Amino acid sequence: MVTWELVVSFALGLVLLYLIGWLLLVPMKFLWRLLAGSLLGGLALWLVNHFGQLVGFSVPLNPLTALITGLLGVPGLALIIALNALI
Repeated sequence: MVTWELVVSFALGLVLLYLIGWLLLVPMKFLWRLLAGSLLGGLALWLVNHFGQLVGFSVPLNPLTALITGLLGVPGLALIIALNALI
């Protein structure tokens, strides 16, 4: 015979397992999105440098500039280019 304490314990265990899985999965999604954005930002900076060489313009390609461009997208790329032009 199945007691109600066993059913409640099983349900509580499933809820805790779901919460732990969710707490581990959400930061991983953020990290994967951050990594993908950084790679795309690095690619965008590489393209700017590749075509910028035609007019004598280049932007340093490092993890910080790739991360800023990856997080902010096109406005981040414009920010990096503007800051590089000012300095």
